[in-house]
Amino acid sequence: MTAEFAKKEGRQPRIMIANMTPHASEALWGPRAMGQDGHDRGAKVVATGYADCGFDVDMGPLFQTPEEAAKQAVENDVHVLGVSSLAAGHKTLIPQVIAELKKLGREDILVAAGGVIPAQDYDFLYKAGVAAIFGPGTPVAYSAKVVMQLLMQE
Repeated sequence: MTAEFAKKEGRQPRIMIANMTPHASEALWGPRAMGQDGHDRGAKVVATGYADCGFDVDMGPLFQTPEEAAKQAVENDVHVLGVSSLAAGHKTLIPQVIAELKKLGREDILVAAGGVIPAQDYDFLYKAGVAAIFGPGTPVAYSAKVVMQLLMQE
């Protein structure tokens, strides 16, 4: 599917994986602060899997704000922004990143959410504009297929 997309669009599908936190001050702690090591491990696995599936992949740093993630996604001209929110910030951070993309004139960037998100919050996120949600244990190849199906619908 990625090869078909590349033939049609002239480039590989591009995804950015972002890790966001609800408290911008946590960005000051860095990845070595107590309790922070390993928060990007799942995102790195997902990024590697998407690259194996034929995507060009960008990784955001740990603890981006929604504004920073949206800006990086726009600057890197991605097709998809995959968001992993830490500390249960999905109901605030993901709608904020969607709003930031809109402010930057890039509503066309699909937003996918991943990680531990309670099932009862899925409808809220879909209504906020999330294109896909992938919970723990979702095979990366399956999520890549779903993302490609969404991209090819456009």
